[in-house]
Amino acid sequence: MSEPLVSIIIPLYNSEKYIGQTIRSALDQTWANKEIIIVDDGSRDNSLAIAKGFECENVKVFAQKNKGASAARNKGLTEAKGDYIQFLDADDLLSQNKIAAQIKCLSGSRDHLAVCSTINFKESVDFNYIPGARAWYSVGSDDPVDFLLKLNAGPEVMPGYGGMIQPNAWLTPRNIIEKAGPWNEFRCPDDDGEFFCRVILASKGIIYAMDGLNYYRQYTNSTSLSAQKTKEAFENIYLAIELKYKHIKEHTDNPILDKIFARHYWWTGILAYPQYKQLSKLCTQKAIQLGYSGQPYTGGPSGHLLTKYFGWKIARIMSHYKNSGMISRYIKTIKLNTKKTG
Repeated sequence: MSEPLVSIIIPLYNSEKYIGQTIRSALDQTWANKEIIIVDDGSRDNSLAIAKGFECENVKVFAQKNKGASAARNKGLTEAKGDYIQFLDADDLLSQNKIAAQIKCLSGSRDHLAVCSTINFKESVDFNYIPGARAWYSVGSDDPVDFLLKLNAGPEVMPGYGGMIQPNAWLTPRNIIEKAGPWNEFRCPDDDGEFFCRVILASKGIIYAMDGLNYYRQYTNSTSLSAQKTKEAFENIYLAIELKYKHIKEHTDNPILDKIFARHYWWTGILAYPQYKQLSKLCTQKAIQLGYSGQPYTGGPSGHLLTKYFGWKIARIMSHYKNSGMISRYIKTIKLNTKKTG
């Protein structure tokens, strides 16, 4: 076929509830020349069996021991034959015209990335009735460094910029990924941020597709990696910040870079406290070295008050105990003891 081949790579882990719908979303793409590569990452539910039910000439299913989503995506890349790569998480969806719209806007370029809007939806909500909203990046960019500064910034540093571009929103020429290198295989909530930082820097710019949508499923009570607060998760968040700062620093001496990443280091340090004090200290020291001068802590009116009079560490300790339920259990214990002795 004269049309370029698009490889849709789906990392799969314990997603039996949604994987069928996700695969159908890939199959329903109006772009005809496509292959779907599903890599099961050691699922313990019925995910692999469901995926196997879709196997055919252009749907290939592979299985590996559990290594994490990044490793599954790398396996997908080694098996992919496409000129363009579409990543798709196992519980998310794409509008039928998503890939076709992005191929069209690229106009044959293999040096640019295509991005589209993302609609965040909760399980109980019909995403078809959620209106799409264009973010700041809808204007596109021919300056990858400037784009990354804006993407990683927050309102404290660059009002109107910041946020997240979810991996499914991109369509990436394979040759750009080959320049950037594979995914770092660490279990990190920001593995995609580090990967696409390198991918964006390896490109000549970003083109926004006016048509086509990415549907990103969000959970109220999430058990996903992005919601975890383990020591490993925090350590890998720190590593991702280190790597992104290094990648961008190699391309610019703009002093705003230090301000942007001082904020990232600071808030990682704040959130790691009091569970992981050494890591918290390392992060906050890095932030201070980069000149952090923002708010020490934002945790509602009580958090502001505690920070003002006792410092952010006391505020974080109180927040930690409150969120872990220790304070409420302590109060209940006091009430029970009062009843027994009263």
